[in-house]
Amino acid sequence: MKPPQPIFVAHLFPEILDELLRLLASLPAEAWHAATACQGWSVQDVALHVLGVDVGILSSRRDSHSSGGTAASWGELVALVNDWNETWLRATRRISPRLLMDMLRFVGAQVCDYYRSLDPLAMGGPVSWAGPDPAPVWLDMAREYTERWHHQQHIRDAVGKPGLKQPRYLAPVLDAFARALPHTYRDVSAHEGTLLQLTITGPSGGQWFLRREAGSWRLYGEVVGEPHAEAILDEDVAWRLFTRGLSRDAALDQVTLLGDRPLASRVLDMVSIIA
Repeated sequence: MKPPQPIFVAHLFPEILDELLRLLASLPAEAWHAATACQGWSVQDVALHVLGVDVGILSSRRDSHSSGGTAASWGELVALVNDWNETWLRATRRISPRLLMDMLRFVGAQVCDYYRSLDPLAMGGPVSWAGPDPAPVWLDMAREYTERWHHQQHIRDAVGKPGLKQPRYLAPVLDAFARALPHTYRDVSAHEGTLLQLTITGPSGGQWFLRREAGSWRLYGEVVGEPHAEAILDEDVAWRLFTRGLSRDAALDQVTLLGDRPLASRVLDMVSIIA
C-alpha cells in the first residue's frame, strides 16, 4: 500500500506561460472574440481571467495584501469567486490584446519566480476542492498549474489549435485532479476495507485507489487486492468532466463502471475546480 507521490510542477509554469504567449501572438484579431467552453467568455475573457489569477496570487500570497471577502461554506466560496471573476472582467475588457499579452508576460514571469521560491514540502492552506484541511504547498502549486493548463486548453479548443496534452503537461493535471477523490467520497458509507479504483486511460493517465479505513476514505497510488468498484475513463473525458466542461450525464456514456456501480459512479460527481 503506497500513497500517491507529491506532484512537483514549479518548473512547468514558465513553459506553459511561453506556450500561452506563443498561442495568443498567433491569433488573428477575430479569434480573440471566439466563444469558449466557459459560458459567456470569449478567448480574450479567458486570457484576462488568467491574468487576474496571476495578479491575485502575487498580491495575496507573495505580498500579503488582503482584498477582503471571506466564505464560510463551499457555496459562499463559489459565489465569492464568481463575483471576483465577473468584476475583474468588467474592469479589464478595455485592455487590448497587445497590452494583455505584455501584462501576461510581465506578471506571469513574477508568478514563475514566486513558485520557484517556495518549499513544496512545507504545509500551506487548504485546497478547497481537496478538503478543508491544510495541504502541502506542492498541492496548492499543482492546483494553480491545473488552472493555467485547463484555461489555456479552453483557448486552444476555441481557436482549433492542438492542446498541450503531452504527458509532461497533462499527467500532472490529472494527478492533481485525482486528489479530490477522498473529498468527493466523504459522505459515502462503505464497509471497512472497501476499495475503489479510478483508471484514466491514455498516455497521461494512471490509476488511483480509495480505501475505506477507520470510517473515512484514504487515497493510494498502489494497493494490494481487487477493487470492489472501478471507474474507467479516457484522459480527455477526465479533465473536461472534472472541470465542469462535460456534464455528468454526457460523461456517463463515455465511462466504464465495473463492480459496485453506485460506488463507482460517484467519480462522475468529482469537481477539481472552484468555479
